[in-house]
Amino acid sequence: MDKVKEWEAHTDYIRFIEIHPNRPYILSSSDDMSIKLWDWDKDFDCIQVFEGHSHYVMMIKINPRDTNTFASASLDKSIKVWGLTAGTAHFSLDGAGAHEKGVNCIDYYPGGDKPYLLSGADDRTVKIWDYQTKACLQTLDGHMHNVSAVVFHPRLPLIISASEDGTVRLWHSTTYRPETTLNYGLERAWSIAVTRDANKVAIGYDEGTIVLKLGNEKPVASLDTNTGKLVWAQSHDIQTMTLKGLAAKTAAEGGEIVDGEKLQLNARDLGACEVYPQSLQHNSNGSFICVCGDGEFIIYTSQALRNKAFGTALDFVWSSLGTGDYAIRESISRVRTFKNFKDHKQVTLPMSSADGVFGGACLGVKGADCIVFFDWDEGAFIRKIDVVPSHIFWNETSDSLVLVCADCFYILKYDKDVVTAALAAGNINPEEGVNGSFELETTINEKVRTGQWVGECFLYTNSAGKLNYIVGGEVMTLCHMNSHMYLLGYVPKEDRVFLIDKSYNVVSYRLLLSMLSYQTAVVRKDFVTANALLPLIPKAEYSAVARFLESQGFKEEALSVSTDPDHRFELAIDLRRMEVAHKVLLDTDSKEDDSTEAQSKWRRLGDLALSNGEIALAEKCAVRSADLSGLLLLYSSSGNKSGMQDLAVLAKDAGRLNVAFIAYFLTGQVEQAIQMLIDGNRIPEAAFLARTYMPTQISRVLDLWKADLKQINEKAAEALADPAKYPNLFPDLEWALKVETLFLGARNRFVPASSYPEAKKSLELDLIEMVKEQAARGLLPPQEEVQPEVFSPPAPPSAEQEEEEEEEEEGGNEEEEEDKGEDEVHILVQDKLDKPAAEAAFEVPAVSPVAAEEDEQEEEEEEDFDALLEEEQAQPPPQTVSSPVVPPAQSPVKQQVAVEEEEGDEEEEEDEDMDLMNDDGQGNVGEAGAEEDGFESGEDW
Repeated sequence: MDKVKEWEAHTDYIRFIEIHPNRPYILSSSDDMSIKLWDWDKDFDCIQVFEGHSHYVMMIKINPRDTNTFASASLDKSIKVWGLTAGTAHFSLDGAGAHEKGVNCIDYYPGGDKPYLLSGADDRTVKIWDYQTKACLQTLDGHMHNVSAVVFHPRLPLIISASEDGTVRLWHSTTYRPETTLNYGLERAWSIAVTRDANKVAIGYDEGTIVLKLGNEKPVASLDTNTGKLVWAQSHDIQTMTLKGLAAKTAAEGGEIVDGEKLQLNARDLGACEVYPQSLQHNSNGSFICVCGDGEFIIYTSQALRNKAFGTALDFVWSSLGTGDYAIRESISRVRTFKNFKDHKQVTLPMSSADGVFGGACLGVKGADCIVFFDWDEGAFIRKIDVVPSHIFWNETSDSLVLVCADCFYILKYDKDVVTAALAAGNINPEEGVNGSFELETTINEKVRTGQWVGECFLYTNSAGKLNYIVGGEVMTLCHMNSHMYLLGYVPKEDRVFLIDKSYNVVSYRLLLSMLSYQTAVVRKDFVTANALLPLIPKAEYSAVARFLESQGFKEEALSVSTDPDHRFELAIDLRRMEVAHKVLLDTDSKEDDSTEAQSKWRRLGDLALSNGEIALAEKCAVRSADLSGLLLLYSSSGNKSGMQDLAVLAKDAGRLNVAFIAYFLTGQVEQAIQMLIDGNRIPEAAFLARTYMPTQISRVLDLWKADLKQINEKAAEALADPAKYPNLFPDLEWALKVETLFLGARNRFVPASSYPEAKKSLELDLIEMVKEQAARGLLPPQEEVQPEVFSPPAPPSAEQEEEEEEEEEGGNEEEEEDKGEDEVHILVQDKLDKPAAEAAFEVPAVSPVAAEEDEQEEEEEEDFDALLEEEQAQPPPQTVSSPVVPPAQSPVKQQVAVEEEEGDEEEEEDEDMDLMNDDGQGNVGEAGAEEDGFESGEDW
């Protein structure tokens, strides 16, 4: 908040500042005995000075009826009335009945019907003035010290005064009777503030502030649902407006009524009421309205506000049976009924006191712990129910009612025939009444604020700010409201329910009577009636109908009715109607296919299709939802190699390197699988994969590994052995290259699943030993010798070469043995590629870098390593035995340089160094080390 202006306004203390309600003016009063008028449009220039008081000017107030005049209170014992354009006062209120001491505070009456001015002074009195006649109408005594603040309440018939004796007194503004006195022990009370849209009052004391809520904030209004006439009371004024044809009128003006928005209503004044209205209600046909307040009631005609009847009463209720039938509670022990506006009968009460009365089909009288119902005609006792309701609502047919209690409400059935028969026969229990007259149907644990019956549905607002309705025991929410609203009623001709707030703002919500009738028929399982009512409901409301049917458990019917694609999809999934769900998704706008919600729906449909064996649909859903993991499962389980190849490319483009790696690996594209590991910065794993499945890639990947490892530990990077430099550490590498060549030539050959029973026997074979055996028998085709230094992968065989191989397989009996041996190798390699269960989830231990413990020890280890390498190069490579249980082309039997053991501590340390340094860089050690650790040659270490 920024400061706008600061200036020197008066020569002494400023007592009060008043803002003009519709002009750019500020009035200020001061101890310099003057009043000044400031115009903020003219940079807060002083445009008028008002002088005439002979003492401090304590307060000023602008007249709400005439904003060109204002009043001032001064310690010179006078109250002056001024005009904005004149520097002298129009007149003073200082004659007979004036204050005997200085006046501290004043306030104008907020209504337009009374020219009253209120004042409080140091003589401990509060006075009410008529500023037109300049007469003092009333003096209120009771305070024990100076009166410091007075105010007319803008909504309630109250005068509030505060005094330096620490008390706040409330007076009735019509009768001037003292209502109550408040004392909160906070020393002197200095100020009072009220709100115009609520019944709240703030009081300022020496030691704090108190905020009070006075009375009930429920607006005094009543709606005749038959004619759509709304009548309300604000202060003493009665106004009326019509809600009939509101939708048509709004549509004619080019707009529409929006649910929850404030309605623009044209109110028409009916006149002023003699009593302050505290309640207002129409009779059964809307011809009359009754206004109650101040212990009195007045019955008016609803059109012209002509007085029909009046009287004194604590409570007033209409009967739903006759136009002029009503009842009043005259006292806590006497209740009278009237028939056609004439005194009819005094009701004999079976309880000690009557705390309230309720109208409707029966007259209800509330006691201390029960509610008792009586017959309107004879005043006969019908039934006693042991609850204490705050409201009772009857339906139009008078066969159902709601008893609203503090924390819940009860729905009861009323049997008129049983009551009529019992009254005719005189069969009435004097203690309990007529047996079977009321029957409990439903109990709902909700706090009801206001309610009304609409057909067979009970519509109500609750304490949580919801507009609900109950049909057949099922509670449904029509809307959530932003503030507390009070139900006026439902107008069937408008198909809208109207509500009002405490500030007299009216809103509405659409509620179709055909919808309510349909829901009632469904709840009662009267499907014939429901089917007949369904065509009467607009198509736009079918989604709401479908949700209601779903809540009742009729999902098939809901699916056939719903027009909402999202709801139809959910219902189709619940009902396992995959074709319907698929059609809903296909009909969805293609622009939404990439949205998270759309992909989630495709994935849900795919899961459902997969669980029901609909593989083709599951594949379509996985593609549309970009479910790469699901596609991997489908393609791998169904043997779809082309799909797996496409998946590998798709996953690579999507950055799903794990899926791409598996897809490449399962389709035999080991080069791409290695590249996926490299792209994912899994270079050590890529090196082990190359060592195991594609030795021609070892050197390329090893260079990348060394470059990456040098950033962490350069010595550890140098300890990695390259087969190009240390071929003695990689036994059978030449044979592994030949196996790789055979693998590359055979990886595109199709091996049917039917051959698995025969092919699985080859899973335990050692490929290198088999190639050696085939070479010894001369069954391998001649090929160039592959040097270990050359690691580029050979090109895969062309289609012509594959055709030549197939022709050779059919060549005759003379070459049968030779072809059989070659096919055995091809089948073995391909079978190991296509079977993911056979060691597919390879796990390779990570290679730990050679960590240096101390600088001196590292130098010694380097010298020992160099000496061991020279000694190793001088020795022939040791013989190895390949593991028969590992399917990859290069056997992972670990090699270790054999050294002789020596005695002593220094010799043991050299052995440990040699075990570390003779590692081949891939995590493999030799046979000697394996045998020393308790493993025999050829076992998986």
